[in-house]
Amino acid sequence: MTIRESLEQWERNYLSPYAAHSTESRGRPKPEEQCDIRPVFQRDRDRIIHCGAFRRLKDKTQVFLSPEGDQYRTRLTHTLEVSQNARTIAKALKLNEELVEAIALGHDLGHTPFGHAGERALNMVCPLGFEHHQQSVRVVDRLEKGGRGLNLTYEVRDGILNHQTTGTPHTLEGKVVRLSDKIAYIHHDMDDAVRAGILKESDVPREIRDVIGSTSGKRLDTFIHDIVTTSMGKNDIIMSEPVDNAMKRMRKFMTDNVYHNPLAKSEEGKAVQLMETLYQHFMRHTDELPGEFLLLLSEGDAKEQVICDYVGSMTDRFAIALYERIYIPKCWSI
Repeated sequence: MTIRESLEQWERNYLSPYAAHSTESRGRPKPEEQCDIRPVFQRDRDRIIHCGAFRRLKDKTQVFLSPEGDQYRTRLTHTLEVSQNARTIAKALKLNEELVEAIALGHDLGHTPFGHAGERALNMVCPLGFEHHQQSVRVVDRLEKGGRGLNLTYEVRDGILNHQTTGTPHTLEGKVVRLSDKIAYIHHDMDDAVRAGILKESDVPREIRDVIGSTSGKRLDTFIHDIVTTSMGKNDIIMSEPVDNAMKRMRKFMTDNVYHNPLAKSEEGKAVQLMETLYQHFMRHTDELPGEFLLLLSEGDAKEQVICDYVGSMTDRFAIALYERIYIPKCWSI
């Protein structure tokens, strides 16, 4: 028996009957030989961690665009916090930790520079539309490894595609990540807003604090414990009605006071303009695209999609530097 087979046997003996088992995966888009050490979901997690799109998350905005200070979250630290929340819940419910980790680490691979402002910009300017959850799947299916993709399992790709509120993952592990994403950004965006001086904990309405706590840490602890206790023994991942209602009210509070806060979002208009300008520039000058994106065009991918692939893949810093190189005059010298 190989190491992989012994780990697969452990899953059968230990995991919940509602868990996704590695041996029952619906497979990969392209069949390939099994690893003798790692089950399929562990292998997917490793591929995501080692891909370029994952590394670029460290220089992509979460909420606060180019903040001064090193303590604010980026898209990468958000991703890591989602992963940790999801693993904690999965371990308690005896679900497949490697599957939730793979989904969590991959769920935002298709996010643009400048957070949701960049996503909105591409969605407005591209006739095909642009949504980061769909782009995340395109990253792992098509863009990584020189156009070959990562060839991930159905379960990981399904969880990535359906991690938003409107999605319906086909595994409990995918549902864990979908909830973990929400509780992560409620937790850390409030924490960052307090750090930035935009909000105080006392600004959160009393009726919300009475249910889920008066600090970011207490809220996160309440959310995780509630999901575990309410979902235990069920073929679903749910919250109790009081905590679920409080979470929705907290999200509404954050939307009104952070996500639409003019102080926190003062630079977003510039970011939107920058993204739209870069998109239009490369629509006119496709010859300036890097080689791997020219290859996508030569293989028949839509021009508008490939431009979104390139502009959307950029980090905040690279997008700003490229915009300056193209559009900002330079000092003349002999």
